[in-house]
Amino acid sequence: MKKFLFITFLALGQIIVAQSKGTLKGLLTDKETNNEPLPFANIQIKGTSIGTTTDFDGNYILKVEEGNHIVIFSFLGYKTIEKSFSIKAGETLIVSQLMSAEEGVSLDEIVVKSSSNKEKSSALLLEQKKAVSIVKKIGAEELAIKGVGDVAAALTKTTGISKEEGSGGVFVRGLGDRYNVTTLNGLPLPSNNPSRKNIDLDIFSTDIVGYIGIDKTYNVSNYGDFAGANVNISSKNYKGKGFIEIGVGSGANTEAISQSDFYLTDGPNTSGFYTKNYPAFPLNNYNFETSWDREKSGTPVNSNFSLKGGNSYQLGEDTKLNVFAVASFNNGFKFKEGISRGSVNVSGVARRDYAFKSYAYETNTTLMGNIALKHKNHTFKYNGLGINTSNQKQDEYTGTVDIFDYAPEGGAFVQRQAFERTQLIIHQLLGDHKLNDNFDVNWGASYNFVDNKVPNRRQVILTPDNWDLPDGPKSFKQTNNESDNHRFYQNLEEEEIAANFSTTYKFNKSEDEEYKGKVTLGYNGRFKNVKFRATQFNFSILNKSTQPIINDVYNLDSYFNQENFNAGLFEIKTFRGGLGATSTNVLLPQTYDGDQVINAGYISLEYAFSEKFTGIFGVRAEKINQTIGWTTSLDPSGDSSELDIFEILPAVSLKYVLNEEQNLKFAASKTYTLPQYKERALFQFEDVTQSFVGNPALYASTDYNIDLKWDYFPKSSEVISLGLFGKYIKNPINEATINSASNDISWVNSGEKATAIGAELEIRKTLFEKEIDTEDSVLKNNLTLGFNASYMQSNQDLDGAKVVEETTAKGFPKSVDFTDEESRISGASDLLLNADVSYFKDFKHDKSLQTTVAFNYFSDRVFALGTEGKGNLIDAGVGTLDFILKGKLSKKIGVGFTAKNILNPTIERRQETQDVVVSSFKTGMNVKLSFSYNF
Repeated sequence: MKKFLFITFLALGQIIVAQSKGTLKGLLTDKETNNEPLPFANIQIKGTSIGTTTDFDGNYILKVEEGNHIVIFSFLGYKTIEKSFSIKAGETLIVSQLMSAEEGVSLDEIVVKSSSNKEKSSALLLEQKKAVSIVKKIGAEELAIKGVGDVAAALTKTTGISKEEGSGGVFVRGLGDRYNVTTLNGLPLPSNNPSRKNIDLDIFSTDIVGYIGIDKTYNVSNYGDFAGANVNISSKNYKGKGFIEIGVGSGANTEAISQSDFYLTDGPNTSGFYTKNYPAFPLNNYNFETSWDREKSGTPVNSNFSLKGGNSYQLGEDTKLNVFAVASFNNGFKFKEGISRGSVNVSGVARRDYAFKSYAYETNTTLMGNIALKHKNHTFKYNGLGINTSNQKQDEYTGTVDIFDYAPEGGAFVQRQAFERTQLIIHQLLGDHKLNDNFDVNWGASYNFVDNKVPNRRQVILTPDNWDLPDGPKSFKQTNNESDNHRFYQNLEEEEIAANFSTTYKFNKSEDEEYKGKVTLGYNGRFKNVKFRATQFNFSILNKSTQPIINDVYNLDSYFNQENFNAGLFEIKTFRGGLGATSTNVLLPQTYDGDQVINAGYISLEYAFSEKFTGIFGVRAEKINQTIGWTTSLDPSGDSSELDIFEILPAVSLKYVLNEEQNLKFAASKTYTLPQYKERALFQFEDVTQSFVGNPALYASTDYNIDLKWDYFPKSSEVISLGLFGKYIKNPINEATINSASNDISWVNSGEKATAIGAELEIRKTLFEKEIDTEDSVLKNNLTLGFNASYMQSNQDLDGAKVVEETTAKGFPKSVDFTDEESRISGASDLLLNADVSYFKDFKHDKSLQTTVAFNYFSDRVFALGTEGKGNLIDAGVGTLDFILKGKLSKKIGVGFTAKNILNPTIERRQETQDVVVSSFKTGMNVKLSFSYNF
C-alpha cells in the first residue's frame, strides 16, 4: 500500500503542464508602528479566488496568470488599498505597500483588533494550506468562539480527539496518554502525575495560548516517542501598543450548588497554596494535628480573575522589544453521586460494591511572562511560566468492602480525604537567526521543574459491628488490613533540562526567486531526573474484641486521639513496622528514582520537484536510556531496572497541489512508545476500589504510521478535509488485571500487534456573510459552521502466554489470563463527532454580539481489558452540549455567558459479557458570567 501511494505521488509529480504564470511578491509594513512588518494582512487578486496573507515578517508571494490585474491589500482596522499591475509569464514583480489606519478609528482600537487578528483562524488555515506536512492548529480566536477555558477542552474541538473523564489527558485517534507528546514552544513539558507521561493539559489556561498545534503525523524534528499526536502549545507573543485588561467571572456547577451542605477536608486553604508534612514523632504518640472529620464549606460558587497586559518598544531603528504578561486565578466546586464497583466476577457479582458521594474543590493559579527582542534578522525570546494547581476531595463510600470476607452484607463506611498540589515552573530561552538568504539557525533551551505533593491523604474504613446487621452500629472490630486506616504523604519531583538546535540551508533558487530545496540538520536532547517519595502511616487496630462503637461516622476524631492511643486501641506503623520493628529507620519512605537521557540527531530534505509536487524526506537517530531504582513495600531491600535502546526513525511527507484551492498530502513514519516510570517501578498504588503495581519487565513498543489527506480551501476562512490513516503497533502496552490475591492491575506488553485504520472529515464553512459600510467602520454579520468527524476500527491480539514468558525471563514474573484472544485498543472510540454553529453581529464599530452552540460526542470505548472470563470494561458513549455568548458593550467593556454540559448525561462504565454497570454518576452543568475591562 505504501509503495503504491509513493509511486502514485511520484507519477503525479512528473505530469506537470507548463503554466503561463508570473510571481507577485512584496512586503507590507505598518505606518502605525514605525513601519514594522505587518503579519497576517490579506492580499487578494480582485475578481478571483487567488489570495494569501502575509507571513510573520510581513512578506507575501502569489502565482498569478499573465495579464492585467488588480491586487487588494486589506487588514482589520486599516485602509483597504487597490493597485493595478501587469505581469508576464515567468516574470517576478515586487509590489510592496505601507498600510495605515482608517480615519476615525482610534489607535487603541487598532491595537486590540490587530493583536487578536494575528491568532485568527484564517491565518492558521493559510499556514495549513501552505505546509507540506499534515498539520492542524487551533488559534486564540477559535478558542474564544468555542468558549473553551483550558488546553484539554480545546483539543476536544478538533478532529479525532476526545478527553479522558476525570483528568486532563486526551485520546488521539483512540490512542491515550502514552502515545502522545506535549511541548511548549517546541520544548518538552514534564509530567505532573506519576501515573502519566504527559502533563495534565487542563492546567493550562487559554489566557496564555497563542495557538495550539496538533501534529498527528511524525516529523523527524520531534521526539520519536510518538504515535497519537504531538501537541505543541505556543504561548502568546504580543506585538502592538500597550494595553491592560482585567477580567472577572463567577458561576456554579449545578450538581454542587444543589447540595444543601457542601463538605471538604480540614487543612487546605481556598488559595491552593498549602502543604503539610507529617509530625516530627509520628509513631511515639498521636501527634497528627489535622482532623479526620469533614468540614462544611461555604456556598460552592466558582470564580475567576485575570490580569494581562503587553507593550512594544522601539529601541533604535533596527531593534524592537515586545513584552506580555498574564496572571490568573480560577477555582471551582464539583459534586458527583453514584455507584462504584470496580468490576464484577464472571457471575456478575461485584467484589466491592459502593454507593458514593464526592465533593471536590479545585484551583489554578497561573503567572506567565514573555519578552521578545528583535534586532534586524535576529530574534531572542524568553518565556517564564509558573502554575500552581490544587485538587481537594472529600469522598464517601457506603456498601460492601469485599463480598467474600469484609462487610459482605454491606453497611460499611469508607471515607477518603485527599489534597493534591502541583507546582510547575518553566524557563525557556529561544533564538531565531537569519544569517543570510540561504542560512537560518534556530535554537532553544528549557529548564522544567514539577513538584507534585499529596500531603496527608486520610482513609478510614468502618464496618458494622455485627456483619449480619448491616444497618447496625459501626466499629473497627472487623478491620481486615493494617492499611485500611491510614495517612499518606507523597512527593514527586521531576527536573528536566532540554535543548533544541537546527540549521537550515536553502538551495536551487528558481527563476521566480523561490528556493526549491531545503536541508535541515538538527539536535534534540532531554535530561530528566525523577524522584518519588511516599510514606504511609497505617493505624493498625489492636484488641479488636474491645473496640468501641462509633456512634457518628463523621466524628472520627473521637476515636483517633491520644487517649485511645494510650489505651492500646490502635498503634501507628509504616510498611517497615512500628516502634518495635527491627528496621533501623522505620520512617524511611518508599521510593523510586529514575534518570532518562535522550540524545537525538536528525536530517531532513524538503524539495519542490515542480510547482505542484513537494516532498520532505527525513531520518532521525535517537538514543534512549531510562534507569529506575526502587525501595518499596513490595521489595524492601530494593532493586533497579534499565531500558537502553537505539532507534532509527525514518519519515516522509509528500504534497501534491491539485489546483489553487486543493492539496493532496501523504505521510509515513516509524516511531516508538516508551513505558513510564510508574509502570516499571515495583510499587503498589492503592485506590479505594483498585490497586496498581508496576512491571519492571515492561519494554518499548514500535509504531508504524501512515496518513493520506485531501484539503479543499474554498475561501480564506473555510476548509473541507478528508483523511485516511493507519497504525501498526508492535508489542503494544496495556493495563490488565494480573493473577494475584488482591487482583492488582499492572502494565504488560499484551500481544504481538495492534492495528487501527480510520477516516477523518472536517468542514469549516461560512453559511452567510454580510458587510455594511458606515462612516465609522465596516459592520459584519455572519453565520459559520464547524463540523468534524472521525471513524476508526481497531484490533489487538492478546496473549497471556507471551506475558508470562517475557516477564519470567526478566525475573519479574506476571501472569494474565485474558478473557478474549483479541480486542479493540483501549481508549479507542469508533466514532467521534464535533459540531459548532456561531453567529456574529456588529451593531456599531465598538459594539458586537457573538453566540456559539457546540456539540461533542464520543462512542463507547474500552477502559480496561477483561481477564479470567470477565468482560472488558467499557466507557459508554457521551454527548455534551455547550452554549457560549460574548458581547462588546463598548470599546473597553466586554461581557460573556457560558453554559457547559447542558445535557448533563450520565457517565457510565459497564462490564461486557456480564453486562453490569460498574460505575455511574453525573458531573453537572457549569454556568458562568464574565466581565472584562480593557484600559
